[in-house]
Amino acid sequence: MEDTPSQSDHYRSSSSSASSPTAARPPRDSNFYYLRKPGPAMLRRPISFEDSPEWGDDPEIDVNADELAAESIHVGTTTVSPSLSKVNSVSVSGASPTPGLSEASRRIAGASIVWRDLSVNIREKRRYSERVVKNSTGYALPGTLTVIMGPARSGKSMLLRALAGRLPHSARLYGEVFINGTKSQMPYGSYGYVDREDVLVDCLTVREMLYYAALLQLPGFFAEKKSAVEEAIQAMSLGDYADKLIGGHCYMTGLPYGERRRVSIARELVMRPHALFIDEPLYLLDSVSALLLMVTLKKIASTGCTIVFTMYQSSTEVFGLFDRICLLSNGNTLFFGETLACLQHFSNSGFPCPIMQSPSDHFLRAINTDFDRIIAMCKTLQDDHGDFSSVNMDTAVAIRTLEATYKSSADSAAVESMIGRLIEKEGPRLKSKGRAGFSTRIAVLTWRSILVMSRKWNYFWMRLMLYLVLTLSIGTIFTNLGHSLSSVTVRVSAIFSFVSFMMLLSVSGLPAHIDELKVHMHEEANQHTGALVYLLANLFSSIPFLFLISISSTLIFYFLVGLKDEFSLLMYFVLNIFMCLLANESLMMVVAYVWLDTFKCTMTLIFLNVIMMLVAGYFRIHDALPQLWKYPLSYLAFHTYCIQGLLENEYVGTSFAVGEIRSIPGVMAVRGSYDISASENYKWFHLLILLVMAIGYRIILLLLLCFNVRRCILKCDLCWFNKSSTA
Repeated sequence: MEDTPSQSDHYRSSSSSASSPTAARPPRDSNFYYLRKPGPAMLRRPISFEDSPEWGDDPEIDVNADELAAESIHVGTTTVSPSLSKVNSVSVSGASPTPGLSEASRRIAGASIVWRDLSVNIREKRRYSERVVKNSTGYALPGTLTVIMGPARSGKSMLLRALAGRLPHSARLYGEVFINGTKSQMPYGSYGYVDREDVLVDCLTVREMLYYAALLQLPGFFAEKKSAVEEAIQAMSLGDYADKLIGGHCYMTGLPYGERRRVSIARELVMRPHALFIDEPLYLLDSVSALLLMVTLKKIASTGCTIVFTMYQSSTEVFGLFDRICLLSNGNTLFFGETLACLQHFSNSGFPCPIMQSPSDHFLRAINTDFDRIIAMCKTLQDDHGDFSSVNMDTAVAIRTLEATYKSSADSAAVESMIGRLIEKEGPRLKSKGRAGFSTRIAVLTWRSILVMSRKWNYFWMRLMLYLVLTLSIGTIFTNLGHSLSSVTVRVSAIFSFVSFMMLLSVSGLPAHIDELKVHMHEEANQHTGALVYLLANLFSSIPFLFLISISSTLIFYFLVGLKDEFSLLMYFVLNIFMCLLANESLMMVVAYVWLDTFKCTMTLIFLNVIMMLVAGYFRIHDALPQLWKYPLSYLAFHTYCIQGLLENEYVGTSFAVGEIRSIPGVMAVRGSYDISASENYKWFHLLILLVMAIGYRIILLLLLCFNVRRCILKCDLCWFNKSSTA
């Protein structure tokens, strides 16, 4: 502790004269946002984001005097931010409601969230060794914005997940979490969680996206769900984008990052949650979009919703909107309390914030260990490029000093006292709001998938065009074959080429499957849907598209090649191709889930299709294959059963004349090129095998989704990456 002043002297610049409460303050008319006292001078401030026309009249919040005293723990020691004084003001006069928020959304009953001595351990090599959050204590109150701030790998997201009850299976939680004074987890429908990455359906409009989310999440009548959607659109100021496609179309550009982020938050607001957890709400946003989004969140918080979110850093204007801050570094809590008290805490610890610097930048500069590398680089440049002493500070010393100062400060004692009052008396228990029924969710996902497939050109329209071009090419190459004995071998080649390349071109639908799986994994994490619901909906929605592809391609090929002109045989041909496509589609979904990467999935499927083509019995008769390739590879290739069924459909019961008297059965003529059965009913057995394979691959995918095998694959990839990086 004795070396702290000397270390902080290096960090102070000549402009940081406001290092203590007794230091000189900036002029009253300067753009100094976060240390101005409320009063008449506020009326003469030159710049304030409260003057935005979006802000409008502020909502009126009726707060009991005792509740107000319990909620404000630093009233006597800290000043009130001017940007927050207007938003959090308590008034008894009539005030108009906030524009964009309906009457129903202004009556949200928030939830008080308390965490005490919370620690999170991550399991590595079957042991819980790494502690990413260490004895964190804090609280979040209704109607407030609570930010969890810190550098990368400080435990922000893990703490947020712990509060929301969304920790991964590899994590173990220690400590206590209280919801309205009761030690419990938040039930379904009482909270919303927004991930860092926006996982949206690009082929839907904003209103459609929210409407389908409401149908999946909410029970009750359609009118109520539609009302919830319109309220969410108004709350997030998405009225101008409500009927625009999220991902754009043709020459129309998609939604900007800021609006996409708003849609992700609005999807959770449809449930009218008591609490909202957001991981990095300003991720990939510019300064203007970030400010507009935070002002919108401040509006939503003013309706009573409890909002907790993580953030790496923010501008000065955004920082002024926060009510409380939880500052983390390497899992340690360096401060929890009101935002202005955090500035005072840094000043008391010997690390005051310079006047012209953003508070969040100053916090991260002091506690981010990555700056040590910058210091080392600056020392090498000091002789040639001047003095770099302003950044010459050991962050480890700053972290230890800030943590020790906070533990012995009045702020920490005030937090403990406030937590004691919050958990002393139990509040109302949050109840699950219920969800849509099983059959309803299947119907909603089926209809949404059909709509997405019809709009997504790379799933259906491009595949249909490729299939038609392929079928025309093969059909014109093998046209006018006739029905002589010499045409049998050529017709077998035509059928093999048609089936093999039809399956190979199915790879073009991979990107759509990957996008749909990502949306499902996000919705399943938020408990909006389940694995069985997703698989059944995907199956029902894919049937009309695959059948249309089957019948359009088959009609062209069938008549160009000149197969037997019987309706029953034509229908079997269509059904056989449809079952083969369905089995191939199921295999594609399994591979897409395993990798979730277009390049890896494409290479894997091309390799599997080539192997199945080799062992399908065309290049070498099935019985003549080596045992290594015959068992089990040839029996796992759906090409084998598809081609056998089509050949049996064409040649069983036929005969070819050899000379004027003798004739041979069609089966004997084909067996020189392909091994088929002489039974007329055996083709239906092959069709049944294709159906079993299509269902079997989907059952495999169901098991993978239920046991979350994707998590194990990610851990293996991470271990391999760590080994390769350390080698």
